[in-house]
Amino acid sequence: MKKTLLIISIFTLFISCKNEPLNADRFKTGTFEIPEGKGYGKTIVIRNDTIQIEKYEGRIDTLSILWKNNFNYTLKMLHPKTAIDEDPIHVKITNIDKNSYEFEAVIGHSNFVQKGEIFKIAD
Repeated sequence: MKKTLLIISIFTLFISCKNEPLNADRFKTGTFEIPEGKGYGKTIVIRNDTIQIEKYEGRIDTLSILWKNNFNYTLKMLHPKTAIDEDPIHVKITNIDKNSYEFEAVIGHSNFVQKGEIFKIAD
């Protein structure tokens, strides 16, 4: 009897501790940080569902954001300053964690892929 009760208790514990699947939808809004990396400084990103504001190296850029699905979106500069700023940035979320995701970004139709990680720091 004690053995059966112990097995039921353990089984119940495992079921109640079931983790929710990670969903990239929670990254559509909030405040984020891209840490300093090779060739670029720390970037703060403030995002709602359709606008993304990026603050870095004393600059502020505003981009429109169009979500294709929960794992793919396109960024487009609202006030481009150079010809390359006019090209859309295609972003693919490649891995998600509790408060961050890894991504690959491609500007326009180039073959250069920028990889990085972004951390959600506030809702």
